[in-house]
Amino acid sequence: MLCLSCASGNQAEFTTEMIIHFSGLKNIDKPGVWVFPKVSVCLDCGFSRFSTPKTELALLAGPNTRTETSSRARSVDASQDEIAS
Repeated sequence: MLCLSCASGNQAEFTTEMIIHFSGLKNIDKPGVWVFPKVSVCLDCGFSRFSTPKTELALLAGPNTRTETSSRARSVDASQDEIAS
């Protein structure tokens, strides 16, 4: 698959671990969600992408987890889909 940023085919996949935190003071008491996705990194421009596994996605999308940040992230994803088209 070609890089969505620079169209390079020079990519590598890495195993990662990360914790996703809910933003804002109202979420200060919510624990982060650990995810262990494989990340595809363009070795030419550094653009990286990953998919969140279904189990962790359910934790992120659960009740009372919608924030301004999540709607902005969807906007970024939609913009990148338009670029790829």
